[in-house]
Amino acid sequence: MSKLPDMEAMAIFAKVVETRGITAAANDLGLSAPTVSKALARLEQRLGSRLLNRTSRRLVLTDAGRQLADRAARLLADAEAAEDAMVAQSAAPHGLVRVAAPMSFGLGKIAQILPEFLALYPEVSIDLHLSDALVDVIGDGFDMALRIGVLPDSSLLARRLAPVSRMIVAAPAYLERRGRPSHPAQLADHDCFGYAYLRTRDAWHFSNAAGESVTVRVTGSLRVNNGDALLPAVIAGLGIADLPGFIARDPVADGRLETILPEWSASRSSLYLLTPPTGPQPARIKVLADFLTRRLSR
Repeated sequence: MSKLPDMEAMAIFAKVVETRGITAAANDLGLSAPTVSKALARLEQRLGSRLLNRTSRRLVLTDAGRQLADRAARLLADAEAAEDAMVAQSAAPHGLVRVAAPMSFGLGKIAQILPEFLALYPEVSIDLHLSDALVDVIGDGFDMALRIGVLPDSSLLARRLAPVSRMIVAAPAYLERRGRPSHPAQLADHDCFGYAYLRTRDAWHFSNAAGESVTVRVTGSLRVNNGDALLPAVIAGLGIADLPGFIARDPVADGRLETILPEWSASRSSLYLLTPPTGPQPARIKVLADFLTRRLSR
């Protein structure tokens, strides 16, 4: 005899006793009558005892069947109760969600809206990991990740939330001293600050409404792994930066920075929500994903 009991056959036997018939049990379980009969035969063979006497009109429990019936009924009831509890638990949002997001976007956007989510779902807790480095969503055990850029091919499920504008910016003092570029190719003669996690970090790509595309190899005295870290040096008039709009917009609005090459668009990127390609999502993950989609798609 194997170490594990035949729980399926035991549950089927309990259902046959409860419904007083093989056909009725099969209908209740969504099985065929032959499947139920085979399970009963398998259980009898395993136990070495006949459990039911079958007549043309009804089933009659043997002594062995009567001894087993109560225990089998309790096993079935416990299993159904456990399953119902797990289904109810998975339906109600609760538990921990691990989220990865870029540093600046996470601080400026995600952290600002999380209090609203936590107030809506007090039984859900969030572990927010902020880094511009590309995390291994599955390998590092994250439930979801927010990512900005052009996505490489991946097995992850990607939901595009919004476009992310990019701005080529410099301080008025820098433009006064070094001149204002009128074409992307002229950036090769300027001090252009770099961002370590760009896929082509030393090459900036541009296009215009006429359909022209230009790639410029740039150099500069500063490279960082976070966009906000570029701001002090750019505002100080030391160079030019390619920044996402959510970082550059305020300094441009208050005059500390100016946009250049307005007729040209830098490489387009988007904000994505990534989740592992698993089965049905627990409620806690689904409600957070839907919340972030609603709020960040605006």
